Amino acid sequence: MPRAEQEGPVLRIGTRGSRLALAQSGQLVETLRAAGIAAQLEVIRTSGDRLLDTPLARIGGKGLFIKELEEALVAGSIDGAIHSLKDVPAALPAGFAIAAVPPRADACDVLVPAARLRAPAGDGLELLAALPAGTRIGTGSLRRRAQIKARRPDLEIVALRGNVDTRLLRADEGVVDVVVLAAAGLRRLGLAVDARSLPWDAVVPAAGQGALAIEIRADRTGLGCRLRAVEDAATRVACEAERAFCQALGASCVAPVAAYARAVSAGRLSLTGLVAGIDGDPVLRDEIEGDAAHPASLGRELAARLLGRGARAVLDAAAAHPGV
Repeated sequence: MPRAEQEGPVLRIGTRGSRLALAQSGQLVETLRAAGIAAQLEVIRTSGDRLLDTPLARIGGKGLFIKELEEALVAGSIDGAIHSLKDVPAALPAGFAIAAVPPRADACDVLVPAARLRAPAGDGLELLAALPAGTRIGTGSLRRRAQIKARRPDLEIVALRGNVDTRLLRADEGVVDVVVLAAAGLRRLGLAVDARSLPWDAVVPAAGQGALAIEIRADRTGLGCRLRAVEDAATRVACEAERAFCQALGASCVAPVAAYARAVSAGRLSLTGLVAGIDGDPVLRDEIEGDAAHPASLGRELAARLLGRGARAVLDAAAAHPGV
């Protein structure tokens, strides 16, 4: 594809400094350049990157991955910030906007078994079913923990944070036997590992998983118009439904909540939502289909259904759980 002629000043795009953040931000900057938008990366270290030894739920949630980036937007030291959309709180602070949501990568989770495990063939669901009781599964996600424990309460969940390389290293070191990761991250890093996909309808992804977002100040409308060159309407619609579901539940980014939307026909969107106890009991799940022109309404309606089935009590119990 020929590179478009560059127009306008060079945009300063903020990103976290992890290997994955740099990889996915670099790929998106190349997409911007191909669309005629000159851009360069500015690395900003966030609170979430500094506090790697504490569960996210205890220190403020995934919003800590964007706090310093938003401060840089306010200060004017960057023009935009690239985030993993799943790390962005469902309700943005006043004064900010998501200017563009590029095409989504694979939204599913994967299981990566340690080489010493001699894992049988099959996808992630088959591997999960075959693991011996007591196998140690590494994840810092309450959503993943809840759904895995719902299927295999006899497995041990080990809290695991850090970048992708660090988590894979913990499996090599014997701290855990299997690591749960996002398929999109592994693909963006180009890592050749034994990744076993967990189908989205078996382990429902986090809202926005696999998608990126470019955040700007809301008052920079001209910049927002320029960045629409890399917007993917289908991804935006699906993620709006998922994020509206979480917002209507009043759920944080780290709560045991999952949501995944997909187009089922022209103009029609299906949204699956889940709320679970931290140890997989109970699991409240439902699905809704409706007009893709009103994704946020679908998310709110699905949340209302689950709230009517007791989702608020489940979320409150999760927040009070000693393991959080």
